[in-house]
Amino acid sequence: MGRILSILTVVCACLAIGGVRAPASAHEPEPLLTFVNGSAVHVELDLEDLEDLPVGQFTTTTIWTDGPQTYEGVFLHDLLAYFNVTEGEIRVTAVNDYSVSMPVTELRDQEALLAFKRNGKIMSMRQKGPLWIVYPYDNNTNLQNEIVYSRSVWQVVRLDVLG
Repeated sequence: MGRILSILTVVCACLAIGGVRAPASAHEPEPLLTFVNGSAVHVELDLEDLEDLPVGQFTTTTIWTDGPQTYEGVFLHDLLAYFNVTEGEIRVTAVNDYSVSMPVTELRDQEALLAFKRNGKIMSMRQKGPLWIVYPYDNNTNLQNEIVYSRSVWQVVRLDVLG
């Protein structure tokens, strides 16, 4: 009994001196997107960071979903403007390493949305999230083609600004 009491005393003393804390990662949001602009800017953005930017939404059908869906997120032109990107191209990379490059000027004109919600709910990986580039396909028949569909990247993890 005396030995157990001694061990408990030592354990309590250690806890009192060292304190008990949760791992740092338990309170830090998980980054969803890495944004790279040359060697000058390398930023990891989480959902909260994206929600702090101007958020937009639209309802459209897609070739990958059934019926009209409402998407909410950050328009790529707003994200690029936030980082002062006005020309060149961006390369979008998905979790499976699929990547496609897009001219910045076309992104600004076509209202490409980096969506993080579909029908009011955060998108899971299974639902093509957590980030999916979608366009208002129903608003403009020029957005209903293979080039735009190839730029409709889901499970986006990285944006690189190219020259």
